[in-house]
Amino acid sequence: MRFEHTEEQRDFARSIDQLLVSADTVAAARAWADGDHAPGLAVWHRLADQGVNALLVPEEAGGLGASAIELVIALEAIGRHALPGPWVESVAYLPAALADAGGADDLLAALAEGSVATVAAPPQTPYALDADAADHVLLADAGGLRAATAGEMLTSVDRTRRLHRVVADGGAAPVVAGPPDSRAFDLAALATAAQLLGAGERLLADSVAYVQQRRQFGRPIGSYQAIKHHLADVRIALDFARPLVDGAALAGDDTRTRDVSAAKVACGDAAHLASRVALQVHGAIGYTAELDLSLWILKVRALAGAWGTPAFHRSRVLAALVPAAGS
Repeated sequence: MRFEHTEEQRDFARSIDQLLVSADTVAAARAWADGDHAPGLAVWHRLADQGVNALLVPEEAGGLGASAIELVIALEAIGRHALPGPWVESVAYLPAALADAGGADDLLAALAEGSVATVAAPPQTPYALDADAADHVLLADAGGLRAATAGEMLTSVDRTRRLHRVVADGGAAPVVAGPPDSRAFDLAALATAAQLLGAGERLLADSVAYVQQRRQFGRPIGSYQAIKHHLADVRIALDFARPLVDGAALAGDDTRTRDVSAAKVACGDAAHLASRVALQVHGAIGYTAELDLSLWILKVRALAGAWGTPAFHRSRVLAALVPAAGS
């Protein structure tokens, strides 16, 4: 199978990237970490105007009814530019959970128009991301998808990820009765994998640019064979992860769980390698919070465990493969 984007999809990717290049996403991320959501929300609404928030919302609810391919294109760009906010929750999980259940057109329409929403979905996602910036806070559990109230904020290794405990609003009927379909979780994990892929690509690009400028013993450090090998290893890891993301986006119900988990593991491993190599080639300066590189390094570390830990996703791949191997 060939994973080649259509011309329309390539245009979509370029338009998002151009928008994010023109926005100061680094400043927005640093402000978000300090509790100032205004710069990040300004970019959020610009992307909503581009249709990003409406991608998975059905057309009858005011959305675009797009595919998972468009979702990963958008989330990779968001990861590449370190844009803060509950993108996975608003653009992937909730549109899928609400559309699959039906009867929530008003909330779906609000999401398509750019409302900020977040959700806690234990056990894999016990806390709601950026609930202090959200218009809608929800809790997904065995009782259904219910409105919730944000509580205590917890510390994340990535300061742009502001995690909150949530409590379901008592007495309110669930927005969706019964546990959400597994498709919503899989789309959230796939969107997280795409973010990791984008962050890994950015770390590699910044590392290559740095080793071409930094000189030691009268020559750029990028001319040394050992550094070339490290960077080549990152390039290979990212190139091997990308087809898994595209394959998972195209997967049917029979293989979706396996393919999404494989993509999440591969993107997490590739982005982790990219962050390690970036830290090594930048030397001592790479450890400083003042260097923008830290935004991506810490984001990769946090996203690796978001919407399912590596161990959880490896166990899903193993569970899918072992019966087939024994048949």
